[in-house]
Amino acid sequence: MNATVNILAGLPDTLHDSLNNYLKKHPDWDEKRMLTAAISLFLLQNTNGNAAVAQVYLETLFDRG
Repeated sequence: MNATVNILAGLPDTLHDSLNNYLKKHPDWDEKRMLTAAISLFLLQNTNGNAAVAQVYLETLFDRG
């Protein structure tokens, strides 16, 4: 079973504006999907490449989560 943890984070205006512009042009994406993809990609690139994190990234990227 996948657990979900809610986070509250402030974003700089530049990132928030860019995110909103992207989401307007890509209606199949939302903030949750975007942040999940970004965090999992960051972890894949900066850690030992946990297979579960890779699975989350791929499922999110291809909208299978």
